[in-house]
Amino acid sequence: MMLSLDATVRVPDDIVFRELDGEAVVLNLESGMYFGLDEVGTRIWQLVDEHRSLRRALEALVAEFDAPSSQLERDLLQFIDLLSAKGLVATSDRL
Repeated sequence: MMLSLDATVRVPDDIVFRELDGEAVVLNLESGMYFGLDEVGTRIWQLVDEHRSLRRALEALVAEFDAPSSQLERDLLQFIDLLSAKGLVATSDRL
């Protein structure tokens, strides 16, 4: 699925997120695979988990980071697409 800012994101029940010193580990309990996130990835995860809406998460990223909004949007969509491909988040388009 081609993601857009109109998509919503949800963390499945079998995914565990743990943060330590600004970085995080995401564990897929079903597969036993874990993934490390750097500080930026951790912040994106937190914003998406809090807001559920990619558009609202982007607004928060634009307010927090000194980068062009177009770059932040590309990075956000690519990151969520990667997480989705690994089964770490579920996405759906709002109509």
